Amino acid sequence: MIHRLAFHARRAGMYVVLVAIALVFVGPFLILLSAALKPAAQAVFSFPPDIIPRPPVLTWAEEAWTAIPFLRYLLNSVLLVGVTVPLYILVSALCAYPLAQMRFRGRSLIFFAILATMFMPGEVMLLPRFLVVSQLGMADSYLGIILPGVLSAFGIFLLRQTFAGVPREVVDAARTDGCHELRIFWHIMLPAARPTLAILGVFGFISVWNSFIWPMVVLKDSSLYPIALGIAYLAGITGTDVRSLAAGTVISILPVIVFFMLMQRHVLEGMRGAVKG
Repeated sequence: MIHRLAFHARRAGMYVVLVAIALVFVGPFLILLSAALKPAAQAVFSFPPDIIPRPPVLTWAEEAWTAIPFLRYLLNSVLLVGVTVPLYILVSALCAYPLAQMRFRGRSLIFFAILATMFMPGEVMLLPRFLVVSQLGMADSYLGIILPGVLSAFGIFLLRQTFAGVPREVVDAARTDGCHELRIFWHIMLPAARPTLAILGVFGFISVWNSFIWPMVVLKDSSLYPIALGIAYLAGITGTDVRSLAAGTVISILPVIVFFMLMQRHVLEGMRGAVKG
């Protein structure tokens, strides 16, 4: 009886800790959502905090939607994500496969050189990337945003580790049966790495959707702005109007939440496999 009570007490304590951690992460979004739905008569900032809107209104969402070309910015981000993320995953996989399953001179040196770039701050690469993009005539264009985002040391590293976990006997047997490398890559490696590809897809989606500094450096034409730059533009227009800015931010976050919910099962499979490994 005592052991059972101790077990239930530990489980209750664990749930309390998990709920507290969840509130730390979810709390800021709930405050943002509350500010976006509060009527003008209700204070946004108060102590103690007043989270529940009375009554909820969509006025601020309509104001944010019309203050800037919101739909245009959303479609720009959808275009960037739809092109960049598949290319990012494909290029990472094509680079990772030979580093994991082929034997050639300098393989380890190339892999460690790629890993070394992960420790460089992104801001260090802004000027060289901008100079290259400008010299190629891709400044102030979608292409100038997309191409630098296609290469990722993190994606290559993660997929290389996954591909290296595929039994070498399977790959050797496929080669013995006459399969060429691209067929092995497409029919053996990619299916084996499906959970990892899903994780990279989620990370890539969030990274491209929230991309701010690089588009700000490359783009001059405001009609090409992604949603992250659009929200900054909205902040400049609305000034101290916290409610409209909060409503615009909530709208911009919703696609990320929907995408993560759609990919959640695959991400959990990948995490479960990593724990088992």
